[in-house]
Amino acid sequence: MSKRYLAIWFPYLLTDQMAVKQEELLGTAYALIAQERNKQMIVNVSSEANKQGLRANMPLADARITLPSLQTFKFQPQKEQKLLNAMAEWFIRFTPQVALNPPDGLFLDITGCTAWKSEEQHIEEIKSHFTGKYHIKLGIADTLGAAWAIAHYTKGQIAKPNEQLQHLLNLPAKALRLEEATLQRLAKLGFHSIDSFIHIAPSTLRRRFGEKINLKIGQALGHKPEAFEAITEPNPYEERLHCIEPIQTAKGIEIAIESLLENLCNRLQKDDVGVRNATLSAFRLDGKLQQISIGTNQPSIHIKHLFKLFELKIKQIEPDLGIELFIMGITKVEELPKQQETFWQVQNQTDLGEIAELLDRISIKAGKNAIRRYLPQEHHWPENSIKAVTDLKEQPETEWQTQKPRPTVLLNQPEPIQVSAPIPDYPPMTFTYKNEVHRIAKADGPERIEQEWWLSEGKHRDYYYVEDEKGQRYWLFRSGHYDIKVAAQWFIHGFFA
Repeated sequence: MSKRYLAIWFPYLLTDQMAVKQEELLGTAYALIAQERNKQMIVNVSSEANKQGLRANMPLADARITLPSLQTFKFQPQKEQKLLNAMAEWFIRFTPQVALNPPDGLFLDITGCTAWKSEEQHIEEIKSHFTGKYHIKLGIADTLGAAWAIAHYTKGQIAKPNEQLQHLLNLPAKALRLEEATLQRLAKLGFHSIDSFIHIAPSTLRRRFGEKINLKIGQALGHKPEAFEAITEPNPYEERLHCIEPIQTAKGIEIAIESLLENLCNRLQKDDVGVRNATLSAFRLDGKLQQISIGTNQPSIHIKHLFKLFELKIKQIEPDLGIELFIMGITKVEELPKQQETFWQVQNQTDLGEIAELLDRISIKAGKNAIRRYLPQEHHWPENSIKAVTDLKEQPETEWQTQKPRPTVLLNQPEPIQVSAPIPDYPPMTFTYKNEVHRIAKADGPERIEQEWWLSEGKHRDYYYVEDEKGQRYWLFRSGHYDIKVAAQWFIHGFFA
């Protein structure tokens, strides 16, 4: 299949955007200006200003002579780039392959995208969306160069496959995107249109005009390659679903999700990989994008389970006037386990997959970081004695230490507290944590934990298990020995259930 490209040109990109935001500018002549050395130059003009003879790169003083009533605004280049990026993201609804053509154009690789709509229908849909908002010109051809030329120098045409030459012949030489110096040399020799020199031998053109003219001709005709740099990396696991009628109901969204998941999971199964992260993008009629994402604890191609995860988030999608396109992309995949394993020695040897799916559903409801798994490590220091893991199949390298009580919630780092203790080596009578005073009703300790001298230097810790008058229990410690000359440092390190 030959490549097909759609070139899009917004001749008044920035000025049209201003008119969209400020309706009083519609139908008026205005320009964007910038300071260049010691004079002000026009960078962009509105369509009305263009009709009255104003052009980009014209000194503002000359423009004022032609049109004294011209309104001017400061040119902000960062806005132009930001707007073009936003336009590119909007066009992803037509194809995942969208490239920037600064400062005011885009390229779309629409190869294979005409199974749902014809090229003519795509053009009409794009034009209807921008009518009354942005001036837009379009061209379709087998090559980027030909599509660009058609968009910029015709009223908008579609060059059928392998017919780009016929569409280029009557266009001006500048339609090949040649350098200004080359265009001037061509004009001096009377070569004003492409048909006047395109059939000249390449060696002759190279001697007269340099190698670049042959490169541009070759790229326009498809004889030489031209780089296409999409704004997003192509996703090998992505499915699209165009809607015959706009979808406005939750049931319609569910049907779309099931259809997309079925196609994706069949492809994933053939490659022996499963879903770890997936995103559903819903493109509304008003141009706005709605997205929901899911994640799993282990690779999965279980369609019902993945659907349930998306189903829990469907309420976050607001269809408004309706959704016209759904795109589901698998953003992270991992190899499927070769055999089903078990973890956590429970009596009925619960299947790992079932536990993982349960955790996935809880994570969707409670939050991504609501569920964590920890394993023990060979360390005395409490904060180093456990490690967080994401793999449900990972087994502990040592046994959990259960000889002495440990808090169910351990702070990543101990936090300082203020205490009142009756005599040295006694637990405190009260302690203040986050501006709240806790009166101790019961206490046990101390349990001394020495610093791991082979890893770092520091004082030992004397830990106490305390319970306040409200029945809440805490794990406190004093750092180092009691010293009458220096106030003892106390910390809170955890909370018991």
